[in-house]
Amino acid sequence: MTPPDIRPGTDNDGPGLIALIWSCWSRYPGIRMDVDREMPELHALASYYADQGGMLWIAEGRDGPVGMIAARPAADGAWEICRVYVAPALHGGGLGHRLLDVAEAFAMAGGAERLVLWSDTRFDRAHGFYEKRSYVRQGAIRVLNDISNSLEYGYAKPVNGAMLLDIAAATAASRRLGEILATCVEAGAPMAFLPPLAPDRAAAFYRRTASEIGSGKRLLVAAWRNAVLVGSGTLDLDMPENQRHRAEMQMVLVHPPTRRLGIGRMIVRTLEQQAAASGRTLLTLNTRADDAGESLFRVLGWQEAGRIPGYAVDAGGVAHATLFFWKALA
Repeated sequence: MTPPDIRPGTDNDGPGLIALIWSCWSRYPGIRMDVDREMPELHALASYYADQGGMLWIAEGRDGPVGMIAARPAADGAWEICRVYVAPALHGGGLGHRLLDVAEAFAMAGGAERLVLWSDTRFDRAHGFYEKRSYVRQGAIRVLNDISNSLEYGYAKPVNGAMLLDIAAATAASRRLGEILATCVEAGAPMAFLPPLAPDRAAAFYRRTASEIGSGKRLLVAAWRNAVLVGSGTLDLDMPENQRHRAEMQMVLVHPPTRRLGIGRMIVRTLEQQAAASGRTLLTLNTRADDAGESLFRVLGWQEAGRIPGYAVDAGGVAHATLFFWKALA
C-alpha cells in the first residue's frame, strides 16, 4: 500500500477534516461534536493557523484526508503542536510519526525552543504515542468546559536542553528512559545491570524512580537533543539523618549515538544545580575506573576519594575497579 502523501492543508479540506476528527473521537465514550458551536474554525482551518503564524498539513487518502496536524507559535519560545489525528484504520502504520516529523521540523525552523501540546485524558493511545516521541507530562490538567466535559493533559519537551522531571513527567518518560538504559547496558556502560536488559525491566526501574520522586527521595533530570530525549541522571536524596547535607549522583546516561556532544556535561551540571537548590552541599558518586565518566567528572571539578579493585564484574565476568568521587557545592 502506498503511504499517503502529506501536503499543506487548505480551507476546502474542512468537511474531510471534520469527518476525520469524528472518526477518532467516536471511539471514546462521552465525546460529542458540535462544530458550529464549539469549533467553527474547522470550516477554514488552514487560514486559522496561518493567521497565527502557523501551518496545517493533511495526509491525503484516496477518498479524502486520513491524517492531519498543525503547529503554531505560542509564548516564551514555545510552539504548540495541534490537531494530531490519524484515521483509526491507519493507526500503527507510521503516519502519525511522519506527520509529527513535519510539524516539529517546521516549528524548530521557526525558532521553537520548546514544543507543547494538549491531549484529552481519554485518549490513552495518543498518550503512548507522544511519550514515545519524547514528550512528557507537564503542568495541571486543563478543563475545557465544553459539551464533552473534556479534561486535557499537557505534554511538553525542550528542543535542546535539560530539565527536572516531576512524578508525572518521570512516569511519562519511563519507557523512553528505559530504552536508553537498556541500550547503554548493551553497549557496556558500568551500570548495576548486566546485558541483555529487557525493555520492560528497564522501564520498571524508572517507574520506581518516579515513585521515589513523589516521596521526595530522588531527583531525576532528563536531557533532549533536537527534540529527542537522549539522556538522564538522578540524585539520591534519601541520606541518613547525619548526612542530610549530602546527595549521591547516580545513573548518568547518554544514548550512545549522541555521546561526545556535551550532553553528559549538561546533565551533571543540571544535577549539581538541583542539588544546591535542595540545600545539599556535598555530592558523592562512584564510576568504573576505565569508563568515560571518569574523565568527565574530573574535568567538572570532582575529586577522587579512592578506588576499590574488583568492585563489579562486566558481562564477561571480568572484575573492574570502581572510583569514588566527591564534590563540595558552594
